[in-house]
Amino acid sequence: MDTQAQPNYQYTNPTFTDHSTAFSDCNSDRSGEFSTTSSTSRRLLHSCTTDNSDDLIQQLVSSLESTSIDDKKQAALEIRLLAKNKPDNRLKLAKAGAIRPLISLISSSDLQLQEHGVTAILNLSLCDENKELLSSSGAIKPLVKSLKTGTSTARENAACALLRLSQIENNKSVIGRSGAIPLLVNLLETGNVRGKKDAATALYSLCSVKENKVRAVEAGIMKVLVELMADFGGNMVDKAAFVVSVLVGVVEARVAVVEEGGVPVLVEMVEVGSQRQKEIAVVILLQICEESVVYRTVVAREGAIPPLVELLQSGTNRAKQKTETLIELLRRPRSGNTGHSEDLSY
Repeated sequence: MDTQAQPNYQYTNPTFTDHSTAFSDCNSDRSGEFSTTSSTSRRLLHSCTTDNSDDLIQQLVSSLESTSIDDKKQAALEIRLLAKNKPDNRLKLAKAGAIRPLISLISSSDLQLQEHGVTAILNLSLCDENKELLSSSGAIKPLVKSLKTGTSTARENAACALLRLSQIENNKSVIGRSGAIPLLVNLLETGNVRGKKDAATALYSLCSVKENKVRAVEAGIMKVLVELMADFGGNMVDKAAFVVSVLVGVVEARVAVVEEGGVPVLVEMVEVGSQRQKEIAVVILLQICEESVVYRTVVAREGAIPPLVELLQSGTNRAKQKTETLIELLRRPRSGNTGHSEDLSY
């Protein structure tokens, strides 16, 4: 979506606070790439520059019920554009009854019609007042289905729409139970650059709920996240690390991140990453080590202490306390037989 129109959502992460900019570029509607006829362009321009769009909106909503696929496509495209270009239209469209017919389009076998429906729903969801109505009208399950069957743009925009709906806390569990988590993990692994970013942002929000953390781990997310964190030349290091920081609150995720080779990647992040990457790596390593002697041994053997000591000298004030705590844990005598599986208990 247009940057100036985006709501400033606050994500809740109890372990790290500087996450907002890492997820600030989700929900970009690329509907401007689609050409329209000159008459359509004039009509949309008029509706976006005057307050007399009510008649047009009602006409478009009626056209969504047409028996003609072409009429539905045109109406859905115009609604998609209206909702993108003028925030006031988002509420007007919802009040005019656009939501239920748009939701029905998401299940269409016509991929372009499905894409217009998904993206129109995304644009409508940018209005806070519409989120509850979208949820109660049954938008979640069709959006999840589009994550699996839609075009690449539809999949990306479905991820973004689910992110918006997840801002209603109760929806997080509903979205997880609807099968979204494995599909978002798949998008995170196989999507293009934008798809990966959108999937990571949606997963970050959804995985504040414990049951979704477990679902994500079971879907193999840790392997994907470790690979993304290890690609220091890519643009997903920060996003992947923030998602890991949310997940490692559950034991399944801590086990998985170690098994997938995450410790050496995190130690390298402390050594050569940006200041923010160093700090989030410390947060993750501290969570991994806090209650496991075995994992402290693994982290210490990867050579974590020297770069941590260096960070203690150069890091921000907020990083120093966690860095000191982690160093203290790693320097404690590691007594007992650390090779036994019970030492992994938390």
